[in-house]
Amino acid sequence: MTLSSASRSLIAALVLGATMLAPIRAGAEGILVFAAASLKTALDQIAAEYELQMDETITVSYAASSVLARQIQLGAPADLFISANPDWMDLLQDAEQIDATSRVDLLGNGLVLIGAAGRASVGQIKPGYDLLSVLDGGYLAMGLVDAVPAGVYGKAALQRLGVWSAVQDQVAQTDNVRAALALVATGAAPLGIVYRSDANAETRVSVVGTIPADMHPPIIYPAAVTLSAGDNAKAFLDHLQSDAATSVFLAQGFTLPGG
Repeated sequence: MTLSSASRSLIAALVLGATMLAPIRAGAEGILVFAAASLKTALDQIAAEYELQMDETITVSYAASSVLARQIQLGAPADLFISANPDWMDLLQDAEQIDATSRVDLLGNGLVLIGAAGRASVGQIKPGYDLLSVLDGGYLAMGLVDAVPAGVYGKAALQRLGVWSAVQDQVAQTDNVRAALALVATGAAPLGIVYRSDANAETRVSVVGTIPADMHPPIIYPAAVTLSAGDNAKAFLDHLQSDAATSVFLAQGFTLPGG
């Protein structure tokens, strides 16, 4: 079967909304953070606590790492960039738009296959898994497989698992991983591939299966301040590496790099 027109409309609305997760600050005081959409739940908590402790204003703009990197390339006034993979940070470093001495591998993560809440788990996904049959005519929600880090990692995993060719025509691609999460949470797609931390943040989904880490490149979140950033942005980046911030990230399902 195919998606109904109502479901297709919902997908379009969610994808459009994903490009507007947060406004770009214009002339505001404080720290402007550009962060991968998958960081939202944990980073919102960390930023709110830091604002209270330090009497600082933090504005976070969430989107796909690819979108944020391109905005910085075009002159967006970000102070701190946190990407969901090294490639987009490398792009900005090569263009001399970040302070390379501040760059740090902040976090790691894992990939999971999700479905509606209460759906049974199959455990670890093994090569040859009949994902097409499990989809039963529905669509697999993923971030853009050639640009959004979660989609890039997910496609690589499905290729290694030997199932990409079977399901590629059944993939509903979204502008960021949280939009893919929303498609499954709202029932517009029966299954999706997201980060483990995204599944932890949404009560309307369940983990159907875990994707082995050796099926895709290591998931690394690099962070760095931009060349125009002040000392306050550097201090916040230091805080993101503190025990207090790390405990929030770990509770959300992230890992430390290499973990």
